Amino acid sequence: MPDKPPGLSYAQAGVDIDAGAALVGMLRPLARQTRRPGADTDLGGFGGAFDLKAAGYADPVLVSGTDGVGTKLKLAIESAHTGTLGIDLVAMCVNDILAQGAEPLFFLDYFSCGTLDPEAAARVIAGIAEGCKQARCALIGGETAEMPGLYGGKDFDLAGFAVGAAERGALLPRTQALKPKDALVALASSGPHSNGYALIRAIADRAGLGWNAPAPFAPGKTLAEALLEPTRIYVRALLPLIRAGRIKALAHITGGGLIDNPPRMLPASLQAVIDDSSWTLPPVFAWLAQTGGLSQRELRRTFNCGIGMLAVVDDSAAQSVVDDLNAAGENAWVAGALRAASA
Repeated sequence: MPDKPPGLSYAQAGVDIDAGAALVGMLRPLARQTRRPGADTDLGGFGGAFDLKAAGYADPVLVSGTDGVGTKLKLAIESAHTGTLGIDLVAMCVNDILAQGAEPLFFLDYFSCGTLDPEAAARVIAGIAEGCKQARCALIGGETAEMPGLYGGKDFDLAGFAVGAAERGALLPRTQALKPKDALVALASSGPHSNGYALIRAIADRAGLGWNAPAPFAPGKTLAEALLEPTRIYVRALLPLIRAGRIKALAHITGGGLIDNPPRMLPASLQAVIDDSSWTLPPVFAWLAQTGGLSQRELRRTFNCGIGMLAVVDDSAAQSVVDDLNAAGENAWVAGALRAASA
C-alpha cells in the first residue's frame, strides 16, 4: 500500500497565521496613540466599541463613510513609497463625513494582500494611525486578510470605514439657510489627493517618466514623492466653524472634481459659480493638463485643481471665515458665490 502524502498546513497553502498575530502585536501601540474620549478598547477583540455619551453627545445622529485610495496604491507599490497611503485612506473617509457636518469619532481599516509581510503592513497601518491622529478619531479595529492567489507579488489593497456624529439638527447642508450671493470659500488641496491616478499613471507613461525621475513640477522631489503627497485632512480647521453655525454647506472635492461635487451640497434651485481667477492652478495640475493634452472639462472633472473642500458661508461672514481657516493652518480664499440656477 502506498504511503499517504504528508498532511498540508494553512501555512503551506500560503496563509501564515503567526504573521497575522505578529502584525496585531505591532499595531497595538499605534492604535493606543489614537485614543480619544469614547474609545478606550484595545485591538484584538471581535469588534470595536465606542461610547457616545463619553464623547459628549446628548442626542446624536451617526454619519458613516467608506472609501479606498484607488490606483494611487499602484504608484505607491511600484515606487516602494507606501508609508503615507494610510493618511490618504483616513482622509477620504473623514473628509466625507465632515462634509455632512459630523465629527469623525472612530475608524476601522481593511488590509488585504497575497502574502503578509508584517513589517510592510505595519508601515502602511502606521500611516492610518497618523491620519487618525490628524482627524482626532480613534483607530478601534480592522481586518487583515491574507489571500494567496488573489494578489500577486507585493500587491495589496486598502479600504477604510469611518463613523462620526453630530447633534440632531446640526447636520449639513443647512438647505433652508442657503441663498443666492452666499460666498464660496475654498480650502487648498495638497495635490491630486486620491483621485485621478489611473489618468496620472497614463500621463506619466506618455511622458516616458519613471517614478524615480525628477518631478517636472516639483523641484527637489521625484515624480513618485510629488504625486504621493497625502490627502489633506480638514477636520481640525473646519469642525469649530461647523459647530459655531458659520458653515452652511460643504463639498469634498473628490472624484468628479469641481464639476460634479459642488452640486451635491446644493438644492436644485441654486448653483455654485466658481471664479477661476481667484486662484492659480497648482503646478502639478498644469503639468498634467499640458502633458496629457487634457481639455478644461476633463481636467476639472477628474481632479480637484487645487481645491480640496468648498464651504458655503454667508457673504457677510466670508472674510472672517477665511481669516480663521488661515489662522488654523489652511490656505483659504473666497472662490465664488451661489446664484439662482438657470431655468
